[in-house]
Amino acid sequence: MPSLIDQWFPAQQIGAESLRERGSATALPPVNVVHVWWARRPLSASRAAVLGSVLPAWPTESEAAADEDARRVREGLFAEFPGEAAYHQWFLEVVGIPKGKDPVRARAAIAAANANGIKLQGNGYGYDRAFTRSPQPDEIARIRRLYALRTGAPAKAPIVLDPFAGGGSIPFEAMRLGCNTIANELNPVASAVLQGTLGVVHDFGPDLAEDIRHWGKRWAAATRIRLDEFFPRAADHAIAGYIWAFAVPCPTTGRPTPLAPNLWLARPNNADKHVAVRLDVDRDAGNVVPVIVEGKQAAQYGERATYKQGVGESVWAPDTTFSGEYVQQQAKAGHGTYVLLAVCYEPAGSKGRRFRAPTDTDLAAAAAAEKELGRLRPGWEIDGLVCDEPIESGHKTDEPLRLGIARWSDMFLPRQLLAHLVILEELIRLQPEMLKEIGDARGRAVALQLAFALDRGLNYNSRLCGWHPTRSMIGNTFDRHDFAFKWTCGEMDAARVLVPWVAEKAASIHRQLSKLVHGVQSGTEEEALGRPDVLRGSAASVSLPAGTVDVVVTDPPYYDNVMYAELSDFFYVWLKRSLALVWPQFCDLPITDKHAEAVANPSLFKDVATHGGRGKRVAGAKTADELANAHYEDLLTRSFREAYRVLGPAGVLNVMFTHKRVDAWDTLGAALLNAGFAITSSWPVATEADSLNQAKKNSAQSTILLNCHKRGDTTPAYWNDIRQDVEQAAVDAVERFAGHGLRGIDLTLATYGPVLAVLSRNWPVYTGQLDPDGVPEVLRPDVALDLARVKVAALKKRGLLGGKDVDFDRVTDWWLLAWSDFQAAEFPAPEALKLSLATHLDLETVVKTHKLMKASSGKATLLTPAQRRTAKGLDVDAASYDALIDALHALMLVYEEDGTRAAQAWLNRHNLVDDTRFAALVRAALYAVPRHKQKGVFVRPEARVLDSLRVAFFDNLPLPPDPDAVTAAAPTLF
Repeated sequence: MPSLIDQWFPAQQIGAESLRERGSATALPPVNVVHVWWARRPLSASRAAVLGSVLPAWPTESEAAADEDARRVREGLFAEFPGEAAYHQWFLEVVGIPKGKDPVRARAAIAAANANGIKLQGNGYGYDRAFTRSPQPDEIARIRRLYALRTGAPAKAPIVLDPFAGGGSIPFEAMRLGCNTIANELNPVASAVLQGTLGVVHDFGPDLAEDIRHWGKRWAAATRIRLDEFFPRAADHAIAGYIWAFAVPCPTTGRPTPLAPNLWLARPNNADKHVAVRLDVDRDAGNVVPVIVEGKQAAQYGERATYKQGVGESVWAPDTTFSGEYVQQQAKAGHGTYVLLAVCYEPAGSKGRRFRAPTDTDLAAAAAAEKELGRLRPGWEIDGLVCDEPIESGHKTDEPLRLGIARWSDMFLPRQLLAHLVILEELIRLQPEMLKEIGDARGRAVALQLAFALDRGLNYNSRLCGWHPTRSMIGNTFDRHDFAFKWTCGEMDAARVLVPWVAEKAASIHRQLSKLVHGVQSGTEEEALGRPDVLRGSAASVSLPAGTVDVVVTDPPYYDNVMYAELSDFFYVWLKRSLALVWPQFCDLPITDKHAEAVANPSLFKDVATHGGRGKRVAGAKTADELANAHYEDLLTRSFREAYRVLGPAGVLNVMFTHKRVDAWDTLGAALLNAGFAITSSWPVATEADSLNQAKKNSAQSTILLNCHKRGDTTPAYWNDIRQDVEQAAVDAVERFAGHGLRGIDLTLATYGPVLAVLSRNWPVYTGQLDPDGVPEVLRPDVALDLARVKVAALKKRGLLGGKDVDFDRVTDWWLLAWSDFQAAEFPAPEALKLSLATHLDLETVVKTHKLMKASSGKATLLTPAQRRTAKGLDVDAASYDALIDALHALMLVYEEDGTRAAQAWLNRHNLVDDTRFAALVRAALYAVPRHKQKGVFVRPEARVLDSLRVAFFDNLPLPPDPDAVTAAAPTLF
């Protein structure tokens, strides 16, 4: 029997709740903050996906009349609910959306109120965030009955597997729904996090928080005794942070010159409270002397950069500049140092943070800490405590290697490293006492949570922690998914602040997690809880018997989005030391496994690639990217085949996927099809919040939920026979999902599921050609996806024109769709080629003839009219234009530079005043270019000029909807 998600799914409501869930960085669900992990699905979307996969669809009368199983399910559902609408309402309530509430309308009302400066009562929704509502025992019992109704088996807790469990959102919600949950994960850091998120929370509940707090205080007291002398402070204030700048020798004087992109310390909205540092020099002593500058004078120094866009400027010889290559050379040679710029402190008895210049006492303490590190380090190395593992060259780890950070211990300033090693040593010393005093199981649980606390300290106290002047606080190492070097960094007071903070956070987060699972008290309705089990291993080889899993719900790695293993080594080299005594199963590798990880990591293949990616290649030669893509597809296919193996006959596979690149979807589609699955439904759910950043860089906002079942016997087909079915599936999907407010790349992505579903009903699909071995060639899914994209492109253009068909030219169509699809000036270069194919245009025409775009380092960038003119791709004085977009760009330049009268004269000269085709282009451009504003000003200059042109010359054109409103009017496509 089909699942409910095959038939119905409240995608808009779940999307609204997913966005609400992530709407505040300071109020994220506790699952998100247990430990750093680089991709987590929203809990609301995860719960809905699991629930929709477990529950049965509601059979129609005709289905029940034709099929005995359908009749049985329909009768069973009527025994539980008065009708289908009540069933759907109950689903929403279990997910956390109360009866009579609509988060989609609420978000729209909140956006409208914000736009008009109105403060709504309460939170604007009328209920708490959906994920905070825990399923009740009677609801869990009903879920189990309904699952049994769908499968025809006795009532029991469904077994749900996530083979790529990662940060744990899916298994956490499956456990809350009363499912027995299996969380499989290759990465040892994620596996440990899953144990803390699922197993420890399930077994011990909220009461464990007091144990974590008690042992955290003992830990903090022990570390303070050992570190106090290295963090001096005045009696009347607490240290909030030390701000350091990386320095290299001045090429002229040889003296250390700090490198900083700016010298701001505090930059709130009130300019009177601005604080910056002025860098004076003591030429006799050879020292940089920081001076604190406050108030409006701070701007004079805050904006100064001693290192920007790869060029450094010496503070000793202002006329001396040096390159980024020189900086790298000096850093690799060990000549990089750090200069203490300022100390941030909080005065006793007053609010706010202040700054002072470093004193001799501050500098002496840092030097003493470095000396103490040198004294203790040999013994620590003998004991194996120092994380001296070399950093391996990789896709992300090459970033620190370029600046001389060669070992994981190099990620820290000397005093930071001393502090972390003392903290680690004291935690290890406490562990036997924990086990003795509170028992092995409970002691191990506390030790795990405190190991997470140690990792939190690492994340907020490394050389890669930037200083945020707008908030006067230290950032974290992983504010991005990489190892981006921070030229200025913050250091915490590790004696008094660091351990108490991270230990209390560990206790608080555990209690919050436990409340979501158990309620306030432990031990209530334990029989309703699902039982979690954490497995370590590859998704391609799960340690489970065949046919023993009921549902697989997973969020697989997204191609090359995140290099989890490379990033997690930062924590693993510490975690394998902090947990060796109590959780040895998470500490068995010297370093994380990159080769078995299902990501497309080209760095793994750079030594075996037979082509560098440029120039002529011999037959059969492969680039590192191509080898990485093949490796990813192989692992993904094997993983889905393993899911097929462990699923029972009535098993369901639900895959969450968010990626904007066609080749990623091609890989996913091929893996699912070749593993033996049929795609039965596809739902786009808004999970990624819109941001002003998207006007600059493209990203997809929707997660596509693909529901799959084991494919039965199918009749193979030829591509020509199903081509029209694919086109129609794309058209139907656009019509359906445009009505949900989807646009741009998200609308295109929403068609991929239905298109892949057509292929799965006829798989294998043959091209009609023979491969090199003389075997009938099987179609790659990207052929169907590209056809869908062509069809969608035509429909999108019609949408930009208010439902009308207007012929422009291929170059103009390409520009309009590039903006409409990506909603950004920058997007992946391969997608530019895909779009050119969809518009039947040679990309060279776009890049070299019209200079609409430039490509560099795998990225495509749309050029402004002014940039096009500079590149000699646009002439505002031309008598005529081959592409209509050239005429529009010329008008935009004339208007911006010479004003309304000059623009009117230009329109008259080119006979475009009453040209309906040109007016249609202006309308399409108004709707295509993103209209996001920051502080009342358009982020994109093109949007600003187009808006002015509409007011001046085309005031009969409709004004596009506000993009910052949650629900914009859907484009008219038909």
